Amino acid sequence: MQTRVVRACFAAWVVVLTGLYYVFPDAHLYTWAALGYSCAVMVLAGVRLHRPVRRLPWYLISAALAFFTTGDTWYNLVLAMGRQPGFPGLADLFYLLVYPLLTGGLLIFVRARSGGGDKAALLDALVPTVGLGLLAWVYWIAPFTRSAELSELEKIVSIGYPLGDVLVLAMILRMLTGSGRKPRAVGVIGVAMVGLLISDIFYGQSQLNSAWELGGPVDFGWIVFYSSMAFAALHPSMGMLTQPAARTAETGMGRNRLFWLSAAALIAPGVLALEYAQGKEVEITRGGVVDAPVIAAAAALMFLLVLARVGDLAWSQRQASARERALREAGTALFAATNERELAAGVREAVSRLMPADKPYHLQLALPRPGDADATLRWMAAADLPEHVSSGGFANTLFCPQQLPGGRYGIIVLGAPDAVLHAVQGSIETLSSQIAVVLDRISLTEEVTRRDSEAYFRTLIQSAADVIMILDQDGTIRYASPSAGTLFGCDDPTGGVFATLIAPDAQDALRVAIARIAHGSGDLEGVALAALRGERRVEIECDMRDLREDPTVRGLVVTMRDVTEQRRLEDDLTHQAYHDSLTGLANRVLFRNRLEQAFALAALSDATLGVLFVDLDDFKEINDTLGHAVGDQLLITVAQRISAVIGAGGTAARMGGDEFAVMIAPSHNADAAEDVAARLVAALAAPIELADGEGGTHLVNGAASVGVATNLDATSATELLRHADLALYLAKGLGKGGWQRYQNDLHTAMVQRLEMRTQLIEAIEGEQFVLQYQPIVELADQRITGVEALVRWQHPVRGLLGPYHFIEAAEESGAIVGIGTWVMREALRQFAQWRASQPSTTLRYVSVNVSPRQFRSPDFADVVRQALADAGARPEWLLLEITESLVLRDAEKVLADLKALRALGVRVAIDDFGTGYSSLSYLRQMPVDVLKLDKSFIDDILHSRQQHALVDAIVTLAGNLDLSVVAEGIEEPGQHTALDTMGCQYGQGYLFAKPQWPADIPAMAAASASLAALAAPR
Repeated sequence: MQTRVVRACFAAWVVVLTGLYYVFPDAHLYTWAALGYSCAVMVLAGVRLHRPVRRLPWYLISAALAFFTTGDTWYNLVLAMGRQPGFPGLADLFYLLVYPLLTGGLLIFVRARSGGGDKAALLDALVPTVGLGLLAWVYWIAPFTRSAELSELEKIVSIGYPLGDVLVLAMILRMLTGSGRKPRAVGVIGVAMVGLLISDIFYGQSQLNSAWELGGPVDFGWIVFYSSMAFAALHPSMGMLTQPAARTAETGMGRNRLFWLSAAALIAPGVLALEYAQGKEVEITRGGVVDAPVIAAAAALMFLLVLARVGDLAWSQRQASARERALREAGTALFAATNERELAAGVREAVSRLMPADKPYHLQLALPRPGDADATLRWMAAADLPEHVSSGGFANTLFCPQQLPGGRYGIIVLGAPDAVLHAVQGSIETLSSQIAVVLDRISLTEEVTRRDSEAYFRTLIQSAADVIMILDQDGTIRYASPSAGTLFGCDDPTGGVFATLIAPDAQDALRVAIARIAHGSGDLEGVALAALRGERRVEIECDMRDLREDPTVRGLVVTMRDVTEQRRLEDDLTHQAYHDSLTGLANRVLFRNRLEQAFALAALSDATLGVLFVDLDDFKEINDTLGHAVGDQLLITVAQRISAVIGAGGTAARMGGDEFAVMIAPSHNADAAEDVAARLVAALAAPIELADGEGGTHLVNGAASVGVATNLDATSATELLRHADLALYLAKGLGKGGWQRYQNDLHTAMVQRLEMRTQLIEAIEGEQFVLQYQPIVELADQRITGVEALVRWQHPVRGLLGPYHFIEAAEESGAIVGIGTWVMREALRQFAQWRASQPSTTLRYVSVNVSPRQFRSPDFADVVRQALADAGARPEWLLLEITESLVLRDAEKVLADLKALRALGVRVAIDDFGTGYSSLSYLRQMPVDVLKLDKSFIDDILHSRQQHALVDAIVTLAGNLDLSVVAEGIEEPGQHTALDTMGCQYGQGYLFAKPQWPADIPAMAAASASLAALAAPR
């Protein structure tokens, strides 16, 4: 009869008996006994049907069910006789014997499945066991110990039930936490234990309150216990419970298991919190939580168990890493094998690497039983091994068949303790796959060797792209493969002399190679030769093998391949790595290499080595206005002119952007570098005509600044480059289109300039700047109508400094933007204060200088607007002075910004008018209000008729354009008179007043107004 039919019939039997038990209470004695004893019998029937390897645990389980049923039967018999069963009584004796029997059976299952070596599963089972044991103590066992209604014997018996349940629970948890796939019978036994535990809990509580009733719902849990144990025995998977579990080493913990372990670890603090809350509700003050010692002990024990589990995980991870490393090393040894004998040695070495050093093992390589072709790694008990194979005294082995070349099979048998086999099983599987790959390679090699014949290799040679030749002692070609005609562009060269095929310039290399072979230098590889295929040169790479002593060859074997394209590509890559892709000049890397070599040679010969740094002066403007295409053409043309000037003896390089470097070849002429610098400046200053790619042409200026340095002032190539860079910096600072040579004091000046930049930033943050104001007067009556704000630096060490000392450094570092913004805000604040304190003052505006860098900032108009608002000043009180050079560059943007400022009501003046170098047509286009004549125009106005006429023309032009004119630098009365006569309206200079402190301006303005009033005609 099939087990499925047996299970179905038994299920019907259980359902019928359960129904009778609850429907006919008077028949409890019979129905319960029939139910319990039938379940015990079904366990024995399952053993009979499935014949497990070990039957003892099932016998113990059957005995436990029989004892349980006997106890219930005695209990029911006493009730049927009209008496009340005593507690404790004979029934309790049978009940308590159930737990040792169940525990023994489950323990055998655990030992059989894990071999006693699954430490991780044991720890995972102990954590929830301790947590649930704590719950049992607090809510089940402890109430018995504290009950005043129970005698000592009653307490001991009552405690026995929960202790037995906890013990059985520990066993089932251990079964559930074991590694490997769980048989279905394990889950069925787990259901049985749950039923037993639930019914025992309610039964224990009824002992405390004397509320136990036979035939209640609590009995159903025991029914589940009986029937589930019987179903587990009837299920076919019951036999797997006494067999080793097929598992591999685990180095991690699943999320489900981690969740349940975490929940179990929280039982102790949860119970503690609950007891504390209950104690607060009933206001019990007994010195603390009742079960605090037990809870603390349980919490400590669970903490230690968790630490042990973490340590076990770390150890497993280290073991797994060691096995992976050993597997890689083993793979290296395996793949070096060329035949089965070497492979066998490699397998032994590989296994020795994988096995733990402190554990014994047994390895045997043998042939399998006839007809066994199952190439699957599997566990095999020692008793099941073939007769000619030994387990080495171990109970279990890993049995791994391998297919050998020729359709044969071999086996690997590894015996070791079960825990070790579990740990290395995955590694052995991987090793098996590696062995299969090596066996395939050996098989392929054998196949190639088997087919190794003259005809086979002749076919290979005939179709090879490489040329193979055999040369006699005198260099005559005895054999040439067909590809020789393609390589040399001729018919079959057999019978000719090999040297005639080689290019003339490669003959020396051929002779050297042949000579080395003749003198016994051995085989040569990578010999570089060249041949001529018509007019085309072909680069050849040769390998030469001396087989003159080989009876099958008796000659020199030359293998050749065409590497022309490879050499061309290598040359191209080398050129790209050391040359600039745009200009074709050397790049920074090549220039530095050549410079270091030349520096060393110059030091040995006491020669002078010069280095020039060249930087185009207006490249950015050309790039921005005419486009990058024109800029690239300019760079190419500049590179060509530099190369033409320095000739073949020097090295020119593009260092990046518009910066070039030139190395003058070492010579004994100390002035050679300066001569080249002068010629470079002259050559680059010549206008350059460039096409824009759209049919138009542009005439641009390629003027450049040049810095010169020599090795006479440097101790290394790096220092020489730094000196040339410093000299270039000086040349840029002194004006465009010139050159400067490095001087020893340049480095000091550069350090001072850098210090000045740093001090400027600190000066802005420390508010070290102050303002003086120089009056601007009406020339007709010398009335002060405006002032120009002049910034001064109250240096903490050097005292009061004028703009000459720091403005240039501020422009270079960008600090001028912050300084200019402060000057504007402070000047407007002071002017507003003057106007507020003296409304009748003649002062109408304050003039503030604006640097080009400050004006070009994107938010300059917003800065002006905010400064006016913060000072409470009116826009017409502010006159912004901009330079003529600013107007002449980026005309469209400057025009838009000036219109925005004029829209605010701010007036604009052109400072130092006349010092520019463009036409005056921009005055008609630009929205400006005032022209300020530079002092250089005023100095010679009394002594130069031309200068007088020029100033007169400028004043007349300004009047026609409705522009006011302010003459700067008036120091003599004659200059004042001449300018007044011309019609110039305003002036400033030492003739009227030097720059004054803010406190002195109101009095001077009032005094000038009084004098003007007295001088006015009545």
